[in-house]
Amino acid sequence: MKIVGLTGGIGSGKTTVAKMFMELGVPVFFADIEAKKLMKSSKVIRRKLIQLFGNKAYIDDELNRPFIASKIFNDEALLEKMNGIIHPKVVKRFQRWAAKQIMPYLISEVAILFENDSYKNYDYIITVVAKEEDRIKRLLERDDTTEEKIRAIMRNQWPDEDKIRLSDYVIVNNDLQITTEQVKRIHKKLLRRAKTS
Repeated sequence: MKIVGLTGGIGSGKTTVAKMFMELGVPVFFADIEAKKLMKSSKVIRRKLIQLFGNKAYIDDELNRPFIASKIFNDEALLEKMNGIIHPKVVKRFQRWAAKQIMPYLISEVAILFENDSYKNYDYIITVVAKEEDRIKRLLERDDTTEEKIRAIMRNQWPDEDKIRLSDYVIVNNDLQITTEQVKRIHKKLLRRAKTS
């Protein structure tokens, strides 16, 4: 079984693309969703996040997202420390989940893949890209955020050209119909490569 990493900058539409693969019968692991679950359920993660951010990290048993976002907003070192707490646990969850799958290939949808060198753990990488103005527009419509906050997150992520250089496949997500066609083409290629290797 081949393991495919699916990534893309914030607002690129990687989750939309992941769901297109799911519709084709491909198992997809959503790393960000698992991370959110773990931040709520894991006592170890909770304790470490409180040590890192202080008692305001959780309010009424819920992660205080606005507070944490404000702390890591322009602090790359703090963001790295937080990722260092959460990502190893997410990886363990993924490994347990992957062991139960039976398809020729599976996908892990991950926001941070190149930034922490984890791209080396995948057989193939798909990167989703989109025009910056489209990404910002999508995020402003989807989230309670500002352009300034979006651009700060973008600055903490690798530029698309660097991701593309290390990717096996690139999906340009500017038009949903064309994106769907790209997904189908890549799916066929991955099935062939998984079966012949």
